[in-house]
Amino acid sequence: MSGTLHTHPHPEVSCLVVTLENPGKRNALDAALWQALGDLFLELAAEGLPWRSVILTGADGAFAAGGDLEEFPCVRADIASALDYHEGKVGRALRAIAECPLPVIAAIEGPCIGGGLEIAAMCDLRVAGRSARFGAPIARLGFWMYPGELALLRERLPEGLLAQMLLEGAVLDAERLWRLGVLHHLVEDGHALEEALAVARRIAAGAPRVARMHKLWLARLRHRTPLSEEEKRAGLAFLDDPDYREGLAAFLEKRAPCFGRHARGEEV
Repeated sequence: MSGTLHTHPHPEVSCLVVTLENPGKRNALDAALWQALGDLFLELAAEGLPWRSVILTGADGAFAAGGDLEEFPCVRADIASALDYHEGKVGRALRAIAECPLPVIAAIEGPCIGGGLEIAAMCDLRVAGRSARFGAPIARLGFWMYPGELALLRERLPEGLLAQMLLEGAVLDAERLWRLGVLHHLVEDGHALEEALAVARRIAAGAPRVARMHKLWLARLRHRTPLSEEEKRAGLAFLDDPDYREGLAAFLEKRAPCFGRHARGEEV
C-alpha cells in the first residue's frame, strides 16, 4: 500500500490543508507520495485559485519519518533509476513547494526526519509541537544526501545545524530549532495544526497580493545581485493596486480595510 495525499479546504481562512499519510510507517515518503506532492504544488501555482495559503501536515501525530526504505532497492536500483527518483520525484516536489506562489506553512508533530525535514524546510513558515524531532541520520543507513536536495536545504537551514545532523546523525528537539529561528511557532503537542490555521488567518487578513509578492521578493533577494531598474519599478507596482488605496484609506479613516472589493466589482 502506497502513501496518499489528502486535501482539506478551510474556506473561512482561505487555506488548503494538505496531509501526508502512509499508515503504519509514520508517513514515510514513497515514490507515489513524492509524485503526488509535486503534482499538487505545481497545480497550486495556477492563477485564480481561491486559496491564500497552504498548510502541509502529517496524519496520526507524525509529520514524515523520512523516505520509505522498503522501496529503495527498487526505486534506487542503479544510477539511472536513482536519478529519476531524486530529480524527477523528490527534487521536483521540493522545488514545487519552495516555488509555490502561495505561502506554505508546515504544521509539524512527531518525527520530521530525512525527506520530512526537506519538505518542512521548503515551507515558508514552520509550526511545531514540543515533542517534534528533526534530523537526517542517513549515515547509519550507509548513504549520503543527494547533492541536489542538500543544495536546497543549505539555502533554508543554518549550515552548522545541517552539519550536525548529517555528520553526527543528530536528531534534535523542537526547542533547539526554535532557539535557532528555524521554527516560527512552538506549541504544545497536538496543537500545531490549530496554530498553523491561526497563521493562515493572519495571512488572509492582509491584502490578497501582498503575501505572494513578499514571498517572491524574498526568493529574489536570496540572490545578492543588485536590482535592475525594471525590478525597482516592479517593486513599486502596488501604487496602482486598488488594495493599496483601500488599505491607506482605511488607516486614515480609522476603520478595518476591506480588500478585494475591486475584484468583486464593488465600488472602492
